[in-house]
Amino acid sequence: MTANPAGFEPVFCTIVPPHVLDTLAQNQDPALSAPARRTLQRDAFERTQRRMTTVVGAPSVAAPKDATEGKPHRTIHDAKHRTELPGRKVRGEGDKPGKDATVNRAYAGLGATFELYQKAYERLSIDGSGLPLTATVHYSEEYNNAFWNGEQMVFGDGDGEIFLDFTIPVDVIGHELTHGVTQYTANLTYFGQPGALNESLSDVFGSMIKQYTLGQTAADADWLIGAGLLAPRVTGKALRSMKEPGTAYDDDVLGKDPQPADMDHFVKTGRDNGGVHINSGIPNRAFFLVADALGGHSWERAGEIWYAVLTGGELAQDASFSDFAKLTVAAARTKYGDGDELKAVVDAWATVKVPATDG
Repeated sequence: MTANPAGFEPVFCTIVPPHVLDTLAQNQDPALSAPARRTLQRDAFERTQRRMTTVVGAPSVAAPKDATEGKPHRTIHDAKHRTELPGRKVRGEGDKPGKDATVNRAYAGLGATFELYQKAYERLSIDGSGLPLTATVHYSEEYNNAFWNGEQMVFGDGDGEIFLDFTIPVDVIGHELTHGVTQYTANLTYFGQPGALNESLSDVFGSMIKQYTLGQTAADADWLIGAGLLAPRVTGKALRSMKEPGTAYDDDVLGKDPQPADMDHFVKTGRDNGGVHINSGIPNRAFFLVADALGGHSWERAGEIWYAVLTGGELAQDASFSDFAKLTVAAARTKYGDGDELKAVVDAWATVKVPATDG
């Protein structure tokens, strides 16, 4: 087994959108601009490395012997504020927690992600075959991001001014690892609407992992992505809101959350790979509306429909929002008939003004 099978594009995916870092990089305060600029430079370098991996191929990764037994195989490394990956191994599967809270959170977050996919969808790790889960913490200096690079997770410590430690929100960990699930399944193109779907799916499953970990129902959940990540000085509550896109932050430094809540406000831009982190608010809200209408645990009926579309083999790499919506309608009808589930899906897409039927 390889980390990136033939035909799979190892996309470099970050949790903090480039437009946020661009804004910070232009700030007159060097305490804010310098870390943002360094982060943008590192992201550009890592993005180039991923493109090279597409050409030369990724290293082989052996599945652990107990992969078929449904057990995770986690390894956490410490970069010690350098940028060489993966860094020094500091915790392996089954090792007791150490004194470093960042290491412990990363280990727990990998486990929570593995557990949700296994228990809710009978999926063994992100590739479905027990792929080992590797993470690196304390990456670079004041690094304001976390990313999936096609092979592993990487977490920065944040600058302490705008962002805190990126292992704090478990949904950030689940979000980035779900990019790996998408990589091994639909492999959605990381640009425009399919790229925004890619980001939305990571938000959807990241949020469900958080809710699963906390034992929350859809009604209990805050539906925020990255709550706890913003430093106290920031006027905001998270990076994104699935319930109310565009309301996560409104800050004198970061600006206002630009996510639209429906297709009438779709943002046309060449930045951020065609607005993948911005327009993801539209399908995010659709999922929230389905989960909210159905009640109970979001990873059950609503999550089962979304998972069926992601892994069912019919979702094209260049799928539009409408393509995805139509497949969720078909999946709801196939799994549950013409009942509440189907109505919730149809109504949700109508609310965000995405065509979900051919009629």
